[in-house]
Order: sequence, then C-alpha cells, then structure tokens
Amino acid sequence: MRRITDITDFFVICSGQSTRQVRTIADSVLERSKVERLRVGHVEGYGQAGWILLDCGDVIVHIFYKEIREFYNLEGLWADVPRESIGEVEEKGIPDR
Repeated sequence: MRRITDITDFFVICSGQSTRQVRTIADSVLERSKVERLRVGHVEGYGQAGWILLDCGDVIVHIFYKEIREFYNLEGLWADVPRESIGEVEEKGIPDR
C-alpha cells in the first residue's frame, strides 16, 4: 500500500464464517498486539462484527464476515497493489514466529 497511498503501509484482509468468528479474530489480533506492545489506535465495527477495522498505524487490519468481504471487494478496489496470500489458517491458529 505504501507505494499507492499515504493511508497506511499494509492492509491485512481476512474473513470469518460468522460474526462470532469475526469478533474472535479481532480479539486475537488485539490480544497479540498487547503482547507485542503494538498500539492499536482505533477499532471500528466491533459491535456489529460484519466488518471490523483495527487501525495499527502502518498496518490496517480488515476482518470481514465472509459475505460482506465479497460485497465490498477491497481486493478488487486495490487490484493494482502487490499482494501476499497466506491461504487458509488451520484451527490451531497461526504459529508464533
């Protein structure tokens, strides 16, 4: 993103299969940010959990309910930005570094 816009350096875009799962992903990111001593400046959409945005400064995390992600299609909106995909994450979660 840094070559295209001044908003942020990176977007992380992911989705959950339910609003509960979307909140759980957000909670996990927030918990991990505390452990890593990373500041989360703004959280938006947590109550509805259709699209939660976590503004971490250089990184903005978008956590979508699956259908809402498809509707807004941020990947299509930012199609000219280089991407890196990590694919599906197993239930065990993302391993520590």
